[in-house]
Amino acid sequence: MTPVCPFVKAAPPDDASSKRPGEFQNKNSIEKENKVKNESADSSGIQAKCPFGYDARSFKLGPFSCIICQALLYESSRCVPCSHVYCKACISRFKDCPLCGIDVEKIEPDTDLQKVVDQFIEGHARVKRSHVSTGAKVSGEDKHVTYEDISLERGAFLVQQAMRAFRGQNIESAKSRLSLCAEDLREQLERSGDKPELCLQLGAVLGMIGDCCRATGDAGSAATFFEESVKFLSKLPTEDMEITHTLSVSLNKIGDLKYYDGDLQASRSHYLRSLNVRRDAMKSHPNVPSLVLDVVVSLAKVADVDRGLLNEDAAVSGFQEAISMVESLTINSDEAGLEQRRLSVLEFIRGQVAERRADPTP
Repeated sequence: MTPVCPFVKAAPPDDASSKRPGEFQNKNSIEKENKVKNESADSSGIQAKCPFGYDARSFKLGPFSCIICQALLYESSRCVPCSHVYCKACISRFKDCPLCGIDVEKIEPDTDLQKVVDQFIEGHARVKRSHVSTGAKVSGEDKHVTYEDISLERGAFLVQQAMRAFRGQNIESAKSRLSLCAEDLREQLERSGDKPELCLQLGAVLGMIGDCCRATGDAGSAATFFEESVKFLSKLPTEDMEITHTLSVSLNKIGDLKYYDGDLQASRSHYLRSLNVRRDAMKSHPNVPSLVLDVVVSLAKVADVDRGLLNEDAAVSGFQEAISMVESLTINSDEAGLEQRRLSVLEFIRGQVAERRADPTP
């Protein structure tokens, strides 16, 4: 699972970043700057950070984190006899405690700690209070204070934890956090209608839950989540490249599941729909190399299924179009990763064509 977090927003600027390295400040300028900061704080609000480090500017492993998956504890379990705590799924892969090295005799659930973690997650949302008549006192004067975000927005926070857990192979933890996020988004959609931003976020999160299900071998549930992802993303205009990418990926994942299930016709239908979404996007963004490569991949997927359906002429035509597009694609020298992907895709498609030539059996 390597999606871009659908909740990503620009981080607030750091005061220090606006200064040139080595810039000299005399005493008067420092006092002036401090005065401006104080006045700004009085008028705009009081900034606060999460005391455990789970904030929008930085991330650290707090007391509720598992050091193995580096996400918040899920099904907290305590090692005996050392009492170090990890996620159940994480520590179950070890015979020795990763922290102290002692032999783990048994693992016991720490339900009390898990309750605290769950309460922390439940309360770790956007905290923003509007101006009220009984504002907080600042510098001895009555001031109306707005308490700004103490953390990431809840959705971004949950997705961040889920992605950490997924990379740490704690799939159930990732699925749990994403399910909470999806529940929040559904509630927001019920209150505000089909807002594009919410539909995009929910579509992306549902796709991530589908990835979790697929990772655990639950293909049926994975297909259900991918299809629901497509339903929400299909409500949005496809001129936006982020929407196009997320929608086409979900369609391809459904196609993959159908392909491995042996339903080639259904697989081709989803691959072709993904291809059409990407072709339409190229009309608005004709010179985007990553989008061109996405179209090439979709062409190869459709051609591969056509070959499986014994429609060799269509397969050859699809592979040839894909090869032509990827060979003519020009990528800037500073985009080494994209060039590597281009070469990899080209090698794969040429291999598919060569394989057929070596085995001409109808």
